[in-house]
Amino acid sequence: MDFTYEPAIHFQEVSYSVNDLIILKNITGSIPKGKITTLVGPSGAGKTTLLKMCNGLLSPTTGTIFIDDQPITAYEPTALRKYVGIALQSAPMIAGTVIDNLALPNSLQGEKLTQQEAIQYLQDVGLDESFLHRSASELSGGQRQKVSIARTLINKSSILLLDEITSALDRQSVQDIEALILTLNKKYKVTIIWITHNLQQALTIGHYTWVMMDGELIETGESSLLNKPKNHRVAEFVQGVNT
Repeated sequence: MDFTYEPAIHFQEVSYSVNDLIILKNITGSIPKGKITTLVGPSGAGKTTLLKMCNGLLSPTTGTIFIDDQPITAYEPTALRKYVGIALQSAPMIAGTVIDNLALPNSLQGEKLTQQEAIQYLQDVGLDESFLHRSASELSGGQRQKVSIARTLINKSSILLLDEITSALDRQSVQDIEALILTLNKKYKVTIIWITHNLQQALTIGHYTWVMMDGELIETGESSLLNKPKNHRVAEFVQGVNT
């Protein structure tokens, strides 16, 4: 990986286990600031566990995570989750309208979101103001994801964690979300970590890629590594996915 880039997140010998089950083993590596890093690997590799550690939803059993060169434990949890946003495959919504959902981050901070601000955030994710008072339960999968991402933008997150956010969407919605993420990265310089099982997506969207297997970080580098992996296990994984 090109270490000329300043790290947004650095993992130093991070391990995680539940009882006697080891889920992550001695992860050391840096996520470049302002870039898109994709996480790939077979199911059960520990990708989601690693992602949840980035905003304090889980804590390492051993090792240290640094956010902007500060230990993650130095951040107050609410401030950390505002700084490091997360969007999940399920795009959970509260009951109510789109603006109710958009206003949630501000209301948790005791603040208000104006209608004009809400419209601007919707426009940022490619939705117009007609969605503002639509029931969240009426949204399509792609629309839910866009609202979910808009909600993280309201927090002005500098780091955005994405967990399989396009895996259940139709092709057009996938293309819309990919274009949106590229725009957010370019426009706001948001650091993005994106878990995906779609290797073509990882290759075309990611600047960098981490390949994880069995709780270990096996290979990292520019996303083009997926075209010609150096590690034989990674090569077998890529070949198996592409056949």
